[in-house]
Amino acid sequence: MAEVKLIGTLPSPFLYRVIWALKIKGIPYEFIQEDLTNKSPLLLKYNPVHKKIPVLLHGGKPVCESMIIVEYIDEVWQQNSLLPHDPYERALARFWVKFAEDKGVSVWRMFRAKGEELEKTMKETEEMLQTVEEHGLGEKKFFGGDNIGIADIAFGSVIYWLEAIEEAVGVRVIFETHKFPRLHAWIKNLKQVPTIKENLPDWDWMVAFFRGRREAILASA
Repeated sequence: MAEVKLIGTLPSPFLYRVIWALKIKGIPYEFIQEDLTNKSPLLLKYNPVHKKIPVLLHGGKPVCESMIIVEYIDEVWQQNSLLPHDPYERALARFWVKFAEDKGVSVWRMFRAKGEELEKTMKETEEMLQTVEEHGLGEKKFFGGDNIGIADIAFGSVIYWLEAIEEAVGVRVIFETHKFPRLHAWIKNLKQVPTIKENLPDWDWMVAFFRGRREAILASA
């Protein structure tokens, strides 16, 4: 089997999307820690366009952008499929991945915002969660049914990190159980999947990391 390497930075939610996919598939890989404050020649060589992590190297060939990498992994290693086989269900899964990509950015903006901008991003985040609560899950355990799939990976990296960012920012008012019972049941189910549970960043370390990064960002603004 061709060598697999993963370039990333902890605790990036985009990196964990790829980690989860590799773990679900049972694919061994070498992790290469990247310093985004001093980007390595390796990162610049293999992602010269965006110069971002994560980057998957498979047999020396780079694949960039987290959800593109996850689809690539699913196509190359076909065990434990992440995308449904039915064309309609596959399209639906891709729809929710796109929604997570488009709307999840409010969570990352919230991490860096204050004042009116923070209020705006909190409102956008709550609206995103409400849409998923009402239209994304229904009564299903996961987005695709009984098994974890690609949409769960996309949203898992949004919701789990939202919980940590809320605590770091000090605004624990968005993702409340009574507002989003389906999403709370879903994230609980997701965190109980062994490959996810065993590959989550340490909670206290992650909150402290985001708190420190936020303080540094706001101090330099």
